[in-house]
Amino acid sequence: RRPQPRRGEGLAAGRGRRGARRRLTAAATMKINIACPMTGQQKCIDIDDEKKLRLFYDKRMSQEVEGDELGSEFAGYVFRITGGNDKQGFPMKQGVLCNHRVRLLLSKGNSCYRIRRQGERKRKSVRGCIVGPDLAVLNLIVVKKVNPKP
Repeated sequence: RRPQPRRGEGLAAGRGRRGARRRLTAAATMKINIACPMTGQQKCIDIDDEKKLRLFYDKRMSQEVEGDELGSEFAGYVFRITGGNDKQGFPMKQGVLCNHRVRLLLSKGNSCYRIRRQGERKRKSVRGCIVGPDLAVLNLIVVKKVNPKP
């Protein structure tokens, strides 16, 4: 009979059957939701290219980004970053100046939280407002659209 694995060991800790450390690598992929408030249209695109994603890294929410590097179909567009979620589903929160997850005590009137009882406060995990490689979804809106020259 095999002994039970100690806490933090075994298959769940990223080790194979023989105890060798498995490499947990994932390709950088991100979904980008683009909304156009003028027309009401939305478009969701998947981006696998790290070079295109670097355009958004270290930018904060509500900053404007040129769309030229996303592809030829977005040439002349200017986008504003409005939010996003990380790979575990935690939302970005404006005003939290970091690119990782933090736990905040949220109350009535705060984004990312809905009160259930009067006066209730709750400690919730939210992600900072700086875009990083661990995001799964990034939300953008179209600020300016320049018509291409014929």
